[in-house]
Amino acid sequence: MAEGAAEAPAESGDGGDSGASAPERGVAPIKAQYRTTKEQFHEFLEAKGQEKPSQETKAGDPGGNDLVEPESKRIRLEDGQTGEAAEPGEQPQVQKRARGQNKGRPHMKPTHYDKNRLCPSLVQESAAKCLFGDRCRFLHDVGRYLETKPSDLGPRCVLFETFGRCPYGVTCRFAGAHLGPDGQNLVQEERVQAPPVRNGLDKALQQQLRKREVHFERAEQALRQLSRGQMPAPAPAAELPKGTEAENAPGQDSGDTQALLGPDADGLPSGSVWTRGPLTDEDVVRLRPCEKRKCGNLPFRRICKRFGADVTCGEMAVCTSLLQGQTSEWALLKRHQCEDIFGVQLEGAFPDTMTKCAELLNRTIDVDFVDINVGCPIDLVYKKGGGCALMNRSAKFQQIVRGMNQVLDVPLTVKIRTGVQERVNLAHRLLPELRDWGAALVTLHGRSREQRYTKLADWQYIEQCVMAASPMPLFGNGDILSYEDANRAMQTGVAGIMIARGALLKPWLFTEIKEQRHWDISSSERLAVLQDFTRYGLEHWGSDTQGVEKTRRFLLEWLSFLCRYVPVGLLERLPQRINERPPYYLGRDYLETLMASQKADDWIRISEMLLGPVPPNFVFLPKHKANAYK
Repeated sequence: MAEGAAEAPAESGDGGDSGASAPERGVAPIKAQYRTTKEQFHEFLEAKGQEKPSQETKAGDPGGNDLVEPESKRIRLEDGQTGEAAEPGEQPQVQKRARGQNKGRPHMKPTHYDKNRLCPSLVQESAAKCLFGDRCRFLHDVGRYLETKPSDLGPRCVLFETFGRCPYGVTCRFAGAHLGPDGQNLVQEERVQAPPVRNGLDKALQQQLRKREVHFERAEQALRQLSRGQMPAPAPAAELPKGTEAENAPGQDSGDTQALLGPDADGLPSGSVWTRGPLTDEDVVRLRPCEKRKCGNLPFRRICKRFGADVTCGEMAVCTSLLQGQTSEWALLKRHQCEDIFGVQLEGAFPDTMTKCAELLNRTIDVDFVDINVGCPIDLVYKKGGGCALMNRSAKFQQIVRGMNQVLDVPLTVKIRTGVQERVNLAHRLLPELRDWGAALVTLHGRSREQRYTKLADWQYIEQCVMAASPMPLFGNGDILSYEDANRAMQTGVAGIMIARGALLKPWLFTEIKEQRHWDISSSERLAVLQDFTRYGLEHWGSDTQGVEKTRRFLLEWLSFLCRYVPVGLLERLPQRINERPPYYLGRDYLETLMASQKADDWIRISEMLLGPVPPNFVFLPKHKANAYK
């Protein structure tokens, strides 16, 4: 199971003592005066946190795991056995945790939101009556709604302070900041401004897409030429921006924050480091489609832009879902005004849908480039012929690139891996073809689909691919967590670098690369970053109960990565490497120690500092990067 593999290095790092012994391979080298045992670590947090000790730490897990398993994850004993006592003469059987996918885990969105939900016609203060009349399933009695509404989470509303008006009115969890004496929603006319987010889905366009009334003249013409074997000549390559790219992180192939660095950085000698397994559980545990979303999102991209990311890219969007007008998929294309260079990333397996989707986006949204994700390794995409599977389907791959290039007025880029199988590299053969097909730029992740994150990225192979791609620019990606890593990457001759997982562990990595320094960021500064993310999340997802809890969910997902960061001042050797797990250590203050905890309860405690108390039925399942409700 992924969790056991992921935690093993951290467990072995402390060795059961104070940490005076030399750290093992795959474990971050923390100074001896800061290292501690697991028991002392959690005792410190419980004592300083002035809270009752967590029951799950006292219960004890036979595997030594910090996280208690949900009931549905534990092995069920047959015939009503409790497992509390063994038969005379028999050895007591140690109950093992079930391994693999937890099919019984809660995964649906909470339904209690709809029980006492106010009708949107009242929330939006519409002059027209509710179209559903007596059949409406929402409340129309504001007084009754206020009786069951939870108390406000704070005295200040981010939306009211930023935009002069809160569209959530009485349903806002900070409604006291903008409700008048008679319950009316106040407006600050001098602050009212246009929304800073672009690329929303127009309702009229959504209806046309659902009724299949949208025509794709350019796409159909390009597809006819491709079907007759008439390969259209690639359009003149548009000039690509230079600098640092951030594709929304969450740090995987379907939308992670990524950064590109120009070729003028100084380099350092390269070296190889042995790795100790995957960083994320998704590489080992198959997830439901509803759990595929990463931490990468618009609020996170705003954080990366603040720290120096030059180019941002949206999360991977499925072309068929976009053509169907699905609101959730179109939300992945939204662009904030601070994203001065922005692109979207598409996934698909067939030339017709990809070409039509490219034409649709070309005339409806504002982007600077469109990227084809041919690096996605997950089974859900691969088995349908998309993602990495296109690397073995050269005919379809060619038609997709040529067709999309014909209908786009912006550069077309492609993201690929080294190959599908671990020892069968394909990228060096595909790169010249992609250049001839019309791709303006290619990003190469230095791992195969089969390899995932079990080994280090192969930058020597990326260096070979630079020559194969020339004169087309090639960007490299993989294992960059410090400016030294970035310098070594630039020495391979790539035109730039893309940062994914590194931005999840420390989004200030962009500043470190640009300023060529290690930033010993304090815990208070890190908390300020989380506060900014929370504010951006409320602006983006809303300040009502649903928006607050969605912001909390993404915050908790991000904290499950941030806890792996080790402060610079605690390291014996700089820099921390991306494949190194932190052992248990006590930070320089309580907050720094709390941020190092890998317990979901402590992540929730941090979220309560920023978003108020969690609902009483709130449960966070960190192994699958998703929260759930009992």
